[in-house]
Amino acid sequence: MIISTPPVDTAEGHTAEMYADDLADDGFVFAYTRAMAVNPEAHAAFVTLIRAIVPSIGVRVYEAATLGAARAIRSPHCLLAHGRKSLRAEVLDSDGLAAFATGDDGGFTPAEQAVIRFAAQLSTDPRAMTDADTRALRDAGYDDRQIVDITLAAAARNYFSRALLALAVPSEEVPGLDPDTASALRAAAR
Repeated sequence: MIISTPPVDTAEGHTAEMYADDLADDGFVFAYTRAMAVNPEAHAAFVTLIRAIVPSIGVRVYEAATLGAARAIRSPHCLLAHGRKSLRAEVLDSDGLAAFATGDDGGFTPAEQAVIRFAAQLSTDPRAMTDADTRALRDAGYDDRQIVDITLAAAARNYFSRALLALAVPSEEVPGLDPDTASALRAAAR
């Protein structure tokens, strides 16, 4: 990563909050946090967007959309970070997460699997999407607001992941993931 990021010891405002969150949770500041801290207003807007999305779909569906998009675009940052978030929120256990990394979505409900497929399609070929893709979400039981928020969740993951990939931000080990699960998630990003 060739961009210069704000130093931890002189950070102020939202940047200081971003750094403090990483330090409190993990004892260090992730490279992706430092990269996003270059434009703290954009990061704050991203956080606001996510907070507007999650209430209608819940954490499990949000993580299904996020992990589905991250796997489709092969984002190590987001697979690792949201793998850990999924473990902490008890969305998946380590075995389910390792299976997900290999393409086995069985740890998710059939409705959540529809979200994963939708997020993958949005992430790989959004121009080919039709009403049939949205209808699959409707048939899985999601209402209009939820369909829009699932779409926004997957699109937001694309925004964040693709920015990190484009900036060549290194991905570190994520505390709280066992080495085998982390290895499986990294392999899914290759």
